[in-house]
Amino acid sequence: NKNNITAVKSKVVSENTKLKSVLEQYSIGKSEFIRIPNSKGDTLNGWMLKPANFDPSKKYPVLFCNYGGPGSQQVANRFGATSMWHQMLAQKGFIVVSVDNTGTGFRGEEFKKKTYLQMGKLEIEDQIDAAKWLAKMSYVDPANIGHWGWSFGGFMSSLAITKGADAFSAAVAVAPVTNWRFYDNIYTERYMRTPQENPKGYDDNSPINHVDKIRGKYLLIHGTADDNVHFQNSAQMIKALVKANVDFETMYYPDKNHGISGGADNTTYHLWTKMTNWILQNLGNENVNKTRVGSSINAPKAGF
Repeated sequence: NKNNITAVKSKVVSENTKLKSVLEQYSIGKSEFIRIPNSKGDTLNGWMLKPANFDPSKKYPVLFCNYGGPGSQQVANRFGATSMWHQMLAQKGFIVVSVDNTGTGFRGEEFKKKTYLQMGKLEIEDQIDAAKWLAKMSYVDPANIGHWGWSFGGFMSSLAITKGADAFSAAVAVAPVTNWRFYDNIYTERYMRTPQENPKGYDDNSPINHVDKIRGKYLLIHGTADDNVHFQNSAQMIKALVKANVDFETMYYPDKNHGISGGADNTTYHLWTKMTNWILQNLGNENVNKTRVGSSINAPKAGF
């Protein structure tokens, strides 16, 4: 290079040879980093996971996975607890996408603090912009773009199916905040100040106040013993949905906290099976393998 510096590999700590050999037995798709323009002049970071047997001549449904909260980051060269679930959905025939919206971390303080006093507004506008950008791709089915998230991500999914009804046709919201009045003040008031000081910021960005916009499918999931995002959030969302005469689906897990987990009582398996089959049924198109997953004792054996 111009400074006459040469890098020499001195040692390999680990090559994960065993892991690589195991993964080669499966149809594992490769994630690629993407850059998406939003309507404000910013460029958003994202990743896209396509099926391993991706065919550009086909139209694929897209599932967004999103958290999007202040200072967070999902778009990075790593894999986490849900990575293999996303791989399974890709094997079924979905494109899975994640986009770090305005307010997320590692983009500088200005980018992170743009959402101050209006948490949810710019974030969901970015998700909508990203969905509309992807809808123009020749290999994307624009009629089947969905969104799923947990906690703050569930808040985003609830906004996606309400404020983003023209871009998203289905959403799965797990343990979502539905009004920041219901969340703990040490977190919320850091970004929103109090409801008395900032009522517009709270009201304009609450999914509860936009349920009349829903045109797609909505699955709402919550643990009744959630001590982080209280069950009150889903209860109030349901009251608004019923009042607006919106058709929706719910799944509650008694005595389960924010993680909705449990091996001995089958909760974890039941939850992820429910979400998977719901996505297959409500977001899958003709290019998706809709064969049900799991072994529910009363479920039909065929696809949807």
